[in-house]
Amino acid sequence: MRNPPPVWRLLLLGCLALFSTASFSEPVDFELPGLDGKTHKLSDYRGKWVLVNYWATWCPPCREELPELEVFHSNHKDKDAVVLGVAFERIDKKRLSRFVKEQFLSYPILLGKPAADSELGKIPGLPTSFLISPSGEVAARQVGPLTADDLESFIANNAE
Repeated sequence: MRNPPPVWRLLLLGCLALFSTASFSEPVDFELPGLDGKTHKLSDYRGKWVLVNYWATWCPPCREELPELEVFHSNHKDKDAVVLGVAFERIDKKRLSRFVKEQFLSYPILLGKPAADSELGKIPGLPTSFLISPSGEVAARQVGPLTADDLESFIANNAE
């Protein structure tokens, strides 16, 4: 039998629910260069849930959640959801590429510009994630690390 989730996870899910689609109503879009050399446009992923995760290589909580985001992305990329990681730091592309390979990340890594505001809103700390609904609206924002289970639960409870 599985152990119940720690209280902090339940609180985290509750916080995610507070930032549901009622808070945000307009479809959002942005275009950023990827580490792969391609330009990635958020609207190209319409029809799927998209987790846009702002992170940095120097951020311990960001590094902790990377394997969880990889699990989520691997389980959903060909079905109903994808992860887009936005490197929110000034870093040499070679160093970032090496870091991504060492972490075995398969989801697209985009090159962001560190600032208080991002393409989707304020970034009060790292990691900050925005969950975009299949219709392109911000469904939730989370400051702090997420797990694959957190994402699974939120999507299951908010399926369109």
